[in-house]
Amino acid sequence: MSEASESLPKHLDPIAVVRARTPARLFAGRAGASYRTATQLELRSDRAAALDAVVAENDLDRDLGVDLVRRFRLFEVSTRARTKAEYLLRPDLGRRLDDDARATIRTECPSASTMQIVIGDGLSAAAVAAQVPELLPLLDDEARRRGWSMGRPFFVRHCRVGILNDIGELLNPEVVVLLIGERPGLATAKSLSAYMAHRPRPGHTDAQRNLISNIHARGIGLEEAARRILALAERMRQSQTSGVSIKEEFAESTGGGHLTGGDSRPRLA
Repeated sequence: MSEASESLPKHLDPIAVVRARTPARLFAGRAGASYRTATQLELRSDRAAALDAVVAENDLDRDLGVDLVRRFRLFEVSTRARTKAEYLLRPDLGRRLDDDARATIRTECPSASTMQIVIGDGLSAAAVAAQVPELLPLLDDEARRRGWSMGRPFFVRHCRVGILNDIGELLNPEVVVLLIGERPGLATAKSLSAYMAHRPRPGHTDAQRNLISNIHARGIGLEEAARRILALAERMRQSQTSGVSIKEEFAESTGGGHLTGGDSRPRLA
């Protein structure tokens, strides 16, 4: 037995302690050459939740709440992907706003704001519904407390990360924050990512973007996510750049997120 195990209170099961620290399936055990029945059922349930999250469509009033939609005057636009099926088969269409969306954004949103927040469904409608209703007000309240001008937030249906470039071209904000549903896995179907860029423009790649991922109940908590997003936005403003040249300082962070310029795991680009 290790020193760590010996130091645990006698009433605590070391295996239970380890399992409580991660959603990974550790010490699952087996029955012969197979998983135990309980593990099999959990896997099937989590896989079904992941599939549902990918194919589901967000409804703003239902998923974000009528009060939040009214408070932020949220409106919806679309990419060039007309259906969820087309979106899944043609990632390139999800990176560009359609013509109606471009006209609406120009009309409804102020230009040259300090920070523009955009919500994208991405590959998990469930993540948007679970995380955005609390995270969006946290970001907006703190940004305004800092004296930043805020663009009017909006929702992009059938959205990929590359949409940042169109938004930067249209509105020219200092920093764009895209809150987008991550590709779900068997650990959770409700994980949100915050992709960020300083003055994004057409032609920019992951090398000009930063990412804070794994925003969910067992990853990065919403208050910590808001703190890290705003701190990173401030660094972008000070440095007048984003991406690989920006490094996040998070010595006090305890979450399981990732921050990179050019993430090596291109989930949504």
